[in-house]
Amino acid sequence: MATSFPRRPQHAVVTGGAGFVGSHLCAALLDSGATVTCVDDFSTGRVANIAGFLPHGGFRLHEANVSEPFRVDPPPDLVLHFASPASPADYLRLPLHTLEAGSLGTRNALALARAARARFVLASTSEVYGDPREHPQSERYWGNVNPVGPRSVYDEAKRFGEALTTAEASEHGTDTCVVRLFNTYGPRMRGYDGRAVPTFIRQALAGESLTVTGDGLQTRSLCYVDDTVRGILAAAAHGMSGPVNLGNPTEITMLDLARWIVELTGSRSEVRFIERPTDDPAVRCPDITLARDKLQWEPLIPAEEGLRRTIAWFRDTQDG
Repeated sequence: MATSFPRRPQHAVVTGGAGFVGSHLCAALLDSGATVTCVDDFSTGRVANIAGFLPHGGFRLHEANVSEPFRVDPPPDLVLHFASPASPADYLRLPLHTLEAGSLGTRNALALARAARARFVLASTSEVYGDPREHPQSERYWGNVNPVGPRSVYDEAKRFGEALTTAEASEHGTDTCVVRLFNTYGPRMRGYDGRAVPTFIRQALAGESLTVTGDGLQTRSLCYVDDTVRGILAAAAHGMSGPVNLGNPTEITMLDLARWIVELTGSRSEVRFIERPTDDPAVRCPDITLARDKLQWEPLIPAEEGLRRTIAWFRDTQDG
């Protein structure tokens, strides 16, 4: 059933399109000339993220929970499944909803793609690698995940979504791709979503102490959202099945990130150490050899520039 997917889609469906990454995907697709249908139940997405698109003649909003069967007309030629709570604050608050988005939601989005003979892209995550024993992490690594820990509702939902997507392609011939997103940051993040960059920026701008977990020596690899979106659309256009890592191969410790954000904001905030969450990965860094070789993709926006843009957005919106 696989189709020859055009490099420029005519009609794209973005589930979770009112979320952080999803809304940036909607913007990029609209800029490319595509018609976009955003499917979101606003459990974690925000109307403010897509408010600027609503007057656009090529943008449609379909409010629905993807864990229940849904229809989109006219049929799309690209389905991007990004509906899922993605921040710790959200998936710990909505554990069953998170599992359903990764299982039932993925199945329903795949059914839409299969019926329309559309290309399907699943947003997976670096969290499928868990607390990795391989560093950096390549797509060949199977991971080290606690299936019953507090993070498991997100980690295992994404792992199941990958398995379901793979089985769909095998059994029905649906044209699928899995992208594994590493730590992405940028405008439209929420200050209280529990992720490091927005938390540190919010705290620094408010003059509060920056709360660094553990000793702060755990690492993350930060990729600006524009680069991530460019990689997602490159994977969609390429026709590869993946999985493929999309992230920045440059690591930074959480302590250094906190101190850097204090400097960039001009804040006088100090660092305060708090308890480290259960199963918090010690390291996180993608091997992006596959993305470089197959997609000719790698991050282009330096971390300092990306952080300055994100700080400016938080200042302008006073988002908390």
